Amino acid sequence: MNVRISNTPNNEAEALSGHAELNGEKLTDMLNWNFINWSSVESHVNRIQVRITKAVINKNWNLVKRLSYLLTHSHYAKLLAVRKVIRNKGRRTAGIDGEFWSTPVSKVNAARSLSDKRYKAKPLKRIFIEKYGSDKKRPLGIPTMYDRAMQALYALALDPIAEVTADKRSFGFRKFRSTHDACSQIFGTISKKDSAQCILEGDIKGCFDNISHQWLIDNIPMDKSILKQFLKAGFVYENSLFPTKAGTPQGGIISPILANMTLDGIEGVLADKYHRGVSGKITTRQRAKHKVNFVRYADDFIVTAKTKEIAEEAKELIKNFLTDRGLELSDEKTLITHIDDGFDFLGWNVRKYKGKLLIKPSKKSIKKVTEKISNTIKDGKTWTQEDLISKLNPIITGWSNYHQGVASKETFSLIDFKIWNILWKWAKRRHPMKSRTWIAHKYWHPKGTRKWVFSTMKNQLKLMSDKMIVRNPQIKLDKNPYTDTEYFVERKLNQGSKKLSGKFKTVWKNQKGKCPFCNLLIDINNGGEECPLHHKNGNHDDNGITNLVYAHVYCHRQYHANNPKITVARQGLRDA
Repeated sequence: MNVRISNTPNNEAEALSGHAELNGEKLTDMLNWNFINWSSVESHVNRIQVRITKAVINKNWNLVKRLSYLLTHSHYAKLLAVRKVIRNKGRRTAGIDGEFWSTPVSKVNAARSLSDKRYKAKPLKRIFIEKYGSDKKRPLGIPTMYDRAMQALYALALDPIAEVTADKRSFGFRKFRSTHDACSQIFGTISKKDSAQCILEGDIKGCFDNISHQWLIDNIPMDKSILKQFLKAGFVYENSLFPTKAGTPQGGIISPILANMTLDGIEGVLADKYHRGVSGKITTRQRAKHKVNFVRYADDFIVTAKTKEIAEEAKELIKNFLTDRGLELSDEKTLITHIDDGFDFLGWNVRKYKGKLLIKPSKKSIKKVTEKISNTIKDGKTWTQEDLISKLNPIITGWSNYHQGVASKETFSLIDFKIWNILWKWAKRRHPMKSRTWIAHKYWHPKGTRKWVFSTMKNQLKLMSDKMIVRNPQIKLDKNPYTDTEYFVERKLNQGSKKLSGKFKTVWKNQKGKCPFCNLLIDINNGGEECPLHHKNGNHDDNGITNLVYAHVYCHRQYHANNPKITVARQGLRDA
């Protein structure tokens, strides 16, 4: 790949640790993966994405096409695509070629090798994973690392287009949107006394597996030859090759965007039917008349309606919309429910009690986390108390983080009590000949105002009931993540502040919610993002405000990989 030395600001050479690569020369250690300036890389890519966004808004599709080509052929974007793949949760799962990118050299070479010339996607490796809230398993297609990176590269160009054309009340797989925003939207829609009483719970049969390839090829604004390769790759299962005639493979990086773009338009269909007045304009009066509202997260959606008849009518409209895309609603699972009976959505139960709306963790979600904790404790029959605590705390933290924005206080206390009982049985089984007092003194110790804390000298079990309940404010639906960055930066900063207290809130505010290593936004708790606290001087006993800073887990890990002396010094301080 030829890269010129440029005197213009923000050229690609500047992003690579301030060094330039000579024209025609191969990449040297000046382009070491561990020293790439990711802030500059992100900034360059983002500038093109903003231009794509504005071109879509202005309906200048020729410019959109040119800018998309520019982005997908940019070395910056290729670096970012590879980085996305190796930071993804599935980075340790190889495709059919068994290839991993584990070294800095392999990552840089991978970025250099990404090309649309004679590109042919390899078949996916099919595996089956547990389906949330069910004993059934769902298929997952695992592309090769190279194909994942190609998908990530083209997703960088497609996502700005999808954001402009998206339904406003779609919240799944979108930048700066989350399940919590969908929950807040539902609360704002049906919490009032005169809100809609009927809820259509939508369930699309195998959405990712059944989307029409022809519809995607005809309607998705990207390179058609590349898109066909993504869609027609086929999959390998039990050493046999199978063709893919429909659907976007679950496991593909670009699949969520394709699925979202397929389903975008439902909101418009409903608005045309129920929100437009005689003049043809959408009016508040018409919206209030039928009380039809729509909220979607990925392929899960609800429609509110004033009456059951209107809900049935809306269901038929959505059925017709989906048919063109090769999709259909499940008649068995698509239900019309009265708000007083409640419904489950994204792990929460939404229901009115004597006219008051309450959103709480669903029974399925409670059962699932309780079983997970119970099974973890059963598996830990021979573990030390320290090891057991280290296994349980991430489960407790992750689940309580997810549910801290709804009415969860009572549920948190209930689960804490269940955990206490399971742990007591665990301790008694380990010491059947010891007294209750002896067991209590060995495993439970006073901490602060509490007398019974399952703890060791180094660590203690977290309590769900310690988690603050923090309401998630409704997102402004007309804001775009590429052109309204100030709004989203401020929103993330405020969200993080509400979830922290004391000196940790001060640390968060001082760094303005940005990672010190890449200067990009950190998403505390939303999406389960890990946010380790970095000790600037390497001394973990120095927990002063000026020595602490939140960081992305990947950036934090990379920093210590690049600074082994600091890591060794830190370990020495711990052992001292």
